[in-house]
Amino acid sequence: MVLMAALCLQAVGATSSGPPNSTPQEVFDGMRHSFRAEKAKGVHARYQWDLSGPNGGQWWIDVNDGKFEMGRGRIENPNVTFIASDQSWVALSNGTLGGKWAFLTGRLKVRGSQSLARKLDEIFP
Repeated sequence: MVLMAALCLQAVGATSSGPPNSTPQEVFDGMRHSFRAEKAKGVHARYQWDLSGPNGGQWWIDVNDGKFEMGRGRIENPNVTFIASDQSWVALSNGTLGGKWAFLTGRLKVRGSQSLARKLDEIFP
């Protein structure tokens, strides 16, 4: 199940036009613009990212029935936590690192609800 979630995450935050993201903050800024409210209807999920590295830090997204809030720092009681390096998360979002490979090599850890982890790619394509 964790592997399935990793497979679904390989394009989160990727954009179809423009240069690839180079920092986690750029990934999250891109996600802000790619939100699909219709895919988030009925979804109640709290996502947490713990990213290591020089551009690392903590980010969160709270999806609540077609709306979302996003910020830096920690969110209480996340349903899903993604743990990776800043470089791995950026590579995942740009599609240069596959989710399956990231998971199998330990570059991505996913804790919590696997179904909500998979849903993230639909909500933020």
